[in-house]
Amino acid sequence: MHLSYAQNLEDTHLELIFGDLAAGTYVDVGGGHPVADNVSFYFYLKGWRGLVVEPQAGLAAAYRGVRPRDRVVSDLAGRADGEIDFHIVDGLHGLSSAVRANADSAQQYGASYRTEKRPVRRLSRLIDEAGLGAIDFLKIDVEGAEADVLGGIDFARHRPRVILVEAVNPNVAEGDWAKWEPLLTAAKYSFVFFDNLNRFYLADEHAGLRAKFPAKLMLWHEVGHLWDAGRVLDKSDHPDRALGEVLAKGLMALLPTLSDAQVVALIEAGLATDKKALSIEVATALIGTAEWPGTTMPTPARLADLVATDRLKAALGRIACMYDGGHLLT
Repeated sequence: MHLSYAQNLEDTHLELIFGDLAAGTYVDVGGGHPVADNVSFYFYLKGWRGLVVEPQAGLAAAYRGVRPRDRVVSDLAGRADGEIDFHIVDGLHGLSSAVRANADSAQQYGASYRTEKRPVRRLSRLIDEAGLGAIDFLKIDVEGAEADVLGGIDFARHRPRVILVEAVNPNVAEGDWAKWEPLLTAAKYSFVFFDNLNRFYLADEHAGLRAKFPAKLMLWHEVGHLWDAGRVLDKSDHPDRALGEVLAKGLMALLPTLSDAQVVALIEAGLATDKKALSIEVATALIGTAEWPGTTMPTPARLADLVATDRLKAALGRIACMYDGGHLLT
């Protein structure tokens, strides 16, 4: 099953250009999740490798398990080395930004954000530290900070063959590429293609690739999409259904062997998936409805304390025994 992993078929359009290249190099600035809505993941699967710049620490950490060949940096790429404010949007990581106004716009979706001081380095420095040579494509998706990222590239030394930049802010009616496009044209890059979200530029010295760019947008239904696959246990035709079922059963069987910290992490991830916060009501639901013959105990409000109780550990045991051989089903 062919899948596009990108938000707007970016990987499919790039494959038209680089389809004959088995091993290449990318730089992905604003990488986001290592798989979902990711422009470079398809090329990683082909055997490529590269540099991913993703300042959200949780997302950056997720690359280790899925994309070990990549160098992942949890800093920001900017015009100069230093430190700046980074605004992290809770629940909508794609709207996190170094531009406060962009983070403010997430409030229309009911999302809040927190601000952290984060290191920022010039992109050319990050490329040097990654030890990259020739770069086939550079992708930039940084929610309003495009000019700062481009301003940190030494185009005399680092010349990606193709550069694609998210050019349309979904919260602004008009595109804002006039703010940063002159940096590319001055560096001898020519505009080639617009997919209604990203603008694609080609280095003048690689003009021969122009003929490989699509003459028109591919239609969404022309390829499969990761989005359509859904959650692995919800869809019988999910491409990873068999593995998902085995992993789910294995996790259930191993629950009593996990540390309290691991159980806390699992519950926190589950609550976040359901967009819930821990409350007395949620904690009470988590300890289940089975009879409790022991001394009545208050429901802890802190998740770590809840996980340490006999009541929750008993729930783990009841769940696991139907998978670990303790209670054989007939």
